[in-house]
Amino acid sequence: MLYHFLYPLHNSFSAFNVFRYITVRSIGGAVTAFLLMLLLGPWFIRTLKQHQIGQVVRDDGPETHLAKQGVPTMGGVLILSAITMSTLLWAKLTNPLVWLMLFVIIFFGFIGGIDDFQKISKKSSAGLSARGKLYLQVFGASVVGLFVLLHPGYDGLLSVPFLKDINPDLSWFYVVFAIIVIVGSSNAVNLTDGLDGLAVGPTVISASVYLVFSYLAGHAILAEYLQIPYVQGAGELAVFCGAMVGACLGFLWFNAYPAQIFMGDVGSLALGGALGGVAIIIKQEILLAIVGGIFVMEALSVIIQVGYFKVSKGKRVFLMAPFHHHFEKKGWHEPKIVVRFWIVSIILGLVAVATLKLR
Repeated sequence: MLYHFLYPLHNSFSAFNVFRYITVRSIGGAVTAFLLMLLLGPWFIRTLKQHQIGQVVRDDGPETHLAKQGVPTMGGVLILSAITMSTLLWAKLTNPLVWLMLFVIIFFGFIGGIDDFQKISKKSSAGLSARGKLYLQVFGASVVGLFVLLHPGYDGLLSVPFLKDINPDLSWFYVVFAIIVIVGSSNAVNLTDGLDGLAVGPTVISASVYLVFSYLAGHAILAEYLQIPYVQGAGELAVFCGAMVGACLGFLWFNAYPAQIFMGDVGSLALGGALGGVAIIIKQEILLAIVGGIFVMEALSVIIQVGYFKVSKGKRVFLMAPFHHHFEKKGWHEPKIVVRFWIVSIILGLVAVATLKLR
């Protein structure tokens, strides 16, 4: 919005020329989202408490989590609001990719919101049915997959990190692949959101990495130099990613141990879906498995645990899944688990950036 109102005035006031630069607007989006979270956070937490919108803790979870019962949840509503407002304020609104990502984060937030509402109203950890949730997620992800495949300038080619000459063409199967990536990312972040600050930290790192890749993918000269797919208009997604970074940092202010608020499924499903959506749009799909390695590890731990439990008729690989609960059962304190997972996420983020040159 600021771009459309202020940049046209740069001929009269040269200072407004800064709104031309994606880097400036990405920083503006991040700072705006962060400040919105800090300003609105205390009021939002009080409102949730007044309406008794609190966390419902699983009966079979770690005993230390019983103290989290009733802590305000659905903080994802505030995260999504900050991201949306900041993106609308700083992004170029004639870019269809911006609107596509706003659709993704709002739609997946809507799914999570239904799930959270049912949990709170029933006072139970069982919300929207797994099948119903999956159907809605597949629909939202298929919109992105079809857009990418049908939009001019896109194709079904797959970008493989470290291997510049290998680009398999998935053709129409790319839509199915996009669904797997986005739905998988959404649910993986949701599974990771089990400790104070655990999911939001790696999300900040992943969004920061994709901010860099979005900018590079939208710059024809840099994309050609680095031998990554050039996607016209993808640079504007750096503004969206900047807003994600700022909003998540602002949420972490209140979500750090001991948490004053939880994001709920409305936040985790939306943020995961957004990361998957950006990965698909800028053609850096497999990279998400690297930068989002923490999310992958958490999701795999659940798959391995459930699969082995069924095959072995009651035996377990981990003391408890998702993976972070395994360390809780081993006696690790919550802040130690969270910080160490952040450290791993930072290393994975650096590895992801290194793929720009290691090809």
